[in-house]
Amino acid sequence: MKKIIWCLIFLPLLGFGQTYELTPLTGGTNTSLRGMSIVSDKVAWVSGSNGSIGKTIDGGTTWEWIMPAGYETLDFRDIEAFDADRAVIVNAGAPAFILLTKDGGKTWTETYKNVDSAIFLDGMDFWDEQTGMTFGDPIKDKMQLLRTKDGGATWTDVSDNLKAKMASGEASFAASGSTIKAVGKGKVWIASGGAVSNIYFSNNYGYTWKVFKCPILQGESSTGPFSIAFFDKNKGVVVGGNYLKDKENTNNVLLTNDGGQSWKKPLKPVSGFRSGVTYINSKFLLATGTSGTDVSKDGGLNWYNISSSSFNVVQKAKKGKLILLAGNKGEIYKLTIAAK
Repeated sequence: MKKIIWCLIFLPLLGFGQTYELTPLTGGTNTSLRGMSIVSDKVAWVSGSNGSIGKTIDGGTTWEWIMPAGYETLDFRDIEAFDADRAVIVNAGAPAFILLTKDGGKTWTETYKNVDSAIFLDGMDFWDEQTGMTFGDPIKDKMQLLRTKDGGATWTDVSDNLKAKMASGEASFAASGSTIKAVGKGKVWIASGGAVSNIYFSNNYGYTWKVFKCPILQGESSTGPFSIAFFDKNKGVVVGGNYLKDKENTNNVLLTNDGGQSWKKPLKPVSGFRSGVTYINSKFLLATGTSGTDVSKDGGLNWYNISSSSFNVVQKAKKGKLILLAGNKGEIYKLTIAAK
């Protein structure tokens, strides 16, 4: 186990100092972790390559590693968990599968399968424990959209609801399962990148859609938004960049106050490519990627680097304060924040 990595930074302009302590919880597993769902301060699930699923029920002190039988070669890029027993996982690549467990990972039910060679699912999010959406890269210029109303037990293809066609070279990234964000009753945002970057928005569970331009770095297959988060129906953030140049920070974080219709650059950006972003509260945000982790204490206007360690995804507990980051080789870290 690696020694504790800790950083102390002072933000004099804001009149406070804080400590940020990254504590390693697990590592050495042959999986690149990209999916994460933190239910509470005790229960969290992660998912990754080589068919690997991780689960803790004691806040990360111990982890159980699960490999659904028959799906050992899949790359599970996203996971949504509801408690210690129920979770839904989705893989990237073809064939595409969605699996559901109701017994803590002992058994898994295949609730969706698509053998189209062009299928590539990118992410999934839920409004509540019953209603959720999964999306994927376009097939014949049409974004793939799936919706469930029974907690992932069945899925309906609702791709035809999105009338806008995607541009040539426009797709999305499954780097952390977080280029989709569901909020409140029916609101959902999906971020695309590559040749063109757009924000696809629905306020009625994906029945109708609007498309907004996203002026983040774009134009190449390796560029665009890699994660999106919304604190409420108006306040949001998108991060990304170019994953092939992960130390560059040219136009790789944007903020919105009108639900994604318009975006602006922060005063001080994140320090490099970022593939995960999350709100801790309305003012405090975290963003992470392969070149490090940044924090903002003013709603995303100014970002400060706290670590150069490589991660893919960051999340805070849905109900609680637990913050986890995960990356390659099965590494999972806990972030503790304390006032100085």
